[in-house]
Amino acid sequence: MARGAKYSSGSGLLQWLGLAFIIILVDQFTKVLIVGYYRLGDSTVVTSFFNVVRAHNTGAAFSFLADASGWQRWFFTGLGVVAAGVIIWMLKSHAGQRLFGFALACVLGGAIGNVIDRVLHGYVVDFLDFHSHGYHFPAFNVADSAITIGAACLILDEFLRVRRGR
Repeated sequence: MARGAKYSSGSGLLQWLGLAFIIILVDQFTKVLIVGYYRLGDSTVVTSFFNVVRAHNTGAAFSFLADASGWQRWFFTGLGVVAAGVIIWMLKSHAGQRLFGFALACVLGGAIGNVIDRVLHGYVVDFLDFHSHGYHFPAFNVADSAITIGAACLILDEFLRVRRGR
């Protein structure tokens, strides 16, 4: 099916917006729990390679620009809002494509989840901490996970599209 092909794009769009909404709800619910039960820096060991922590990220992925003077809060908020608008427009145009729509819905839900944090708190609440042999992967959250899954699915969708074109 070509990228522009559609099947009942109205219902398809609602399906993808519904998925994004569920991601936002799960993301915000988990963050409310962390903020309610943990103070900044608190940590609970769950397994030998995983902790639940409370961390604040004023930057972007991997704390990019976290040490900036504060302008990054509004820059990343604006970027998230613009990205959400573009994604919704793309979903309207390609609602019938399952993998592409799923990927965009994941990125949309994650982006909005982190925008909500930036507006409410001035930072993103992170709490998933994976580690091994003394190395801690940067803490992340449900929204970050959704964005990562969405990005991987976008790459897969493109590989499959190119392969079909041969």
